[in-house]
Amino acid sequence: MLSCSVPNLEEQDCREARDVVREFYSFHFGNDMHPSADNVRLREKYLTGRLKDNLLTAPATDVDYFTATSDLPKAFRVGGCTISTPGQSVNFDVLLFWKDDKRTEQKHISVAVRKENDKWLIDMVD
Repeated sequence: MLSCSVPNLEEQDCREARDVVREFYSFHFGNDMHPSADNVRLREKYLTGRLKDNLLTAPATDVDYFTATSDLPKAFRVGGCTISTPGQSVNFDVLLFWKDDKRTEQKHISVAVRKENDKWLIDMVD
């Protein structure tokens, strides 16, 4: 029996960090996305200590930090990855989608992921 495999051309840092970004956004979209201290705490296992602390001390807002909008999207897709510092930090392009009877729209955000205590964690969304 012959088998064929397609090589994965993405760097190991990107592969490992991509799983965390995908898992985080799946959790985020599957739960209440509105900003609150309780919602930050529910997501803290995915966040660097610095980001968690910043979010917990930030003034109240109706803008969801993780999607950079108060008009909450319906879906997401994790796109391209660039390595900032090998073994330490990578950036992902994340696409956000809105689709209903009135509109179809998409927006890009950038998600910085950093290795902290041997785990890839979300450090910043821009």
